[in-house]
Amino acid sequence: MPAPLTLVLGGARSGKSRHAEALVTATGLARIYVATAQAWDDEMAARIARHRADRGDGWMTVDAPLNLADAITLHARRGHAVLVDCLTLWLTNVMLAEQDIETEFAALEMALAKADAPVMLVSNEVGLGIVPDNRLARAFRDHAGRLHQRLAQKATNVHFIAAGLPLVLKGTL
Repeated sequence: MPAPLTLVLGGARSGKSRHAEALVTATGLARIYVATAQAWDDEMAARIARHRADRGDGWMTVDAPLNLADAITLHARRGHAVLVDCLTLWLTNVMLAEQDIETEFAALEMALAKADAPVMLVSNEVGLGIVPDNRLARAFRDHAGRLHQRLAQKATNVHFIAAGLPLVLKGTL
């Protein structure tokens, strides 16, 4: 039986990371936090520091701004629970590095299929607003939407977070 995969979607500051952290903690397993953010400026560095402080002790943090599939393959093993935060930052990194999107999505799906541990994926739902006014932003929104659909299809559980409250789209809490 494959390890459970949970996709946690929501808007910015919706509480999706806190929700996913609680899901990982509830497993009672060793907690692995796979961080995809890069500190490009002081504001982002402060966000990253705040996230680490809010999580508290007991988490092993793995930085994977680009090599997400490799990080999952390495750390999603028995006795661990993995939280990836977040897929949209990872997608941004992939696009800016001009990597092949389909190749990266396929590698991520393969790593998740082979995971021997529960994995919680956090991602921003960016497709609920207006159509962006530039090609790069539209491409990002479209890639994120396709990625979410692909992962939701494979996931055991899909949760949508709004105002800190989870809505179960698939599976259970």
